[in-house]
Amino acid sequence: LGIIMPGTYEFGTADKEIMEILSGSGRYLISGSQEWIQFRGGDRFVVPANSSFQIETAEITDYCCSYGN
Repeated sequence: LGIIMPGTYEFGTADKEIMEILSGSGRYLISGSQEWIQFRGGDRFVVPANSSFQIETAEITDYCCSYGN
């Protein structure tokens, strides 16, 4: 479990990452993509192994991150 404070961040991952948004809202951009995707509490998204993603939020956002297959 974690918290993302308001702002824009970039994270890299060696393993496949599943981001489950517990509360809050914002948008994300996975490396190689041109399109930001909106999210809100209850959503989840997958980041492929050996890549990165940007995440932007204007409010405190709670999340749970899982790694692996």
